Amino acid sequence: MTARKDKTKSKDKKAQRLAETTDVSPRQAKELMKTHGTDSPKVEKEAKNFKAEG
Repeated sequence: MTARKDKTKSKDKKAQRLAETTDVSPRQAKELMKTHGTDSPKVEKEAKNFKAEG
């Protein structure tokens, strides 16, 4: 597996975990991670706020 595929797979796993823990869709989780970063507590906070607003 190439480094690029590993990176994509890792992001997909993180997005899936974010989706499961915050109850947003995996697609929404990926968009939030793109905007707010992948490993920050801010992205989890934003996901929870996103779900509360929507």
